[in-house]
Amino acid sequence: MRSEEEMLSLILRKAADSENIRMVELNGSRVHLQNAKDPFQDYDIIYYVEDMLPFLEDHSWVDSFGERIMMQMPDAMAMPPAGRKRESFSYLMLFTDGNRIDLTLTPVSLIEESLAKKEPRKILLDKDDRLSTLLMNTENPFRIGEPGQQDFSDCANEFWWVSTYIAKALWRQELPLAKDMMDGPVRDMLMAMLNWHIGVETAFTAIPGKSGKNIEKYVDKELWQKLLLTYPDGSYANMWSGLFAMCEIFEELTIAVAGKLKLALPEYGKDVLPYLRHIEKLPQDSETIYP
Repeated sequence: MRSEEEMLSLILRKAADSENIRMVELNGSRVHLQNAKDPFQDYDIIYYVEDMLPFLEDHSWVDSFGERIMMQMPDAMAMPPAGRKRESFSYLMLFTDGNRIDLTLTPVSLIEESLAKKEPRKILLDKDDRLSTLLMNTENPFRIGEPGQQDFSDCANEFWWVSTYIAKALWRQELPLAKDMMDGPVRDMLMAMLNWHIGVETAFTAIPGKSGKNIEKYVDKELWQKLLLTYPDGSYANMWSGLFAMCEIFEELTIAVAGKLKLALPEYGKDVLPYLRHIEKLPQDSETIYP
């Protein structure tokens, strides 16, 4: 497996040899100081270019980075996702030595806009000394922000409202829909509340990372074990257990966060939770939800 020094040298050599490439940025896990180094860290690279057309007319120019297992060009694909605005162009490359480069071509006209986005980054090459006249935002986008009352209340409303969809889908034995709702909007709200809890406990200095990947190191063992119960298998019984585990955690965290931040406490759970338990016990041949 090529070393970091070898990979960065290759990336910079390619840029130095092309007059079209004016700036090179490294971002992602290799710049995030909180991330422990491991062999799966990608090289997230942006080449800021004068003219993208020469690169896009013949994609073979990326062959010089090494022999690949696979490559994806998401901006050339109809799905997923379709219909998005494409101003940049990315090459996601997995090489036979295990290294991976996620390389994005971005027009130099978008440098200022790009550097304004929250992202720990390092400029590896700046041929035109543009950084002397531009502001660069290196704030981590995954740092937890303190919620206001509206965000806090909306989070609780969404969690409890969509939890009723899960109950309905489980009663109907529509497992794919129930799982989608559980791992989509309901988990999103649970993770938001969990992040705020972590923020409160760390004076909002914690960085849980993408999809909460670092959460385990910020919570106690008891909470972590409860959280594991919210990742059930395809059993309907375990799906119900997972849903109620989510509800228990969410309610506990909501009370804790509201108390610490002096926010008004939404009380959706006191009415919705009994409804969910009622649906769990509702016979499959029922013609009405309540008598």
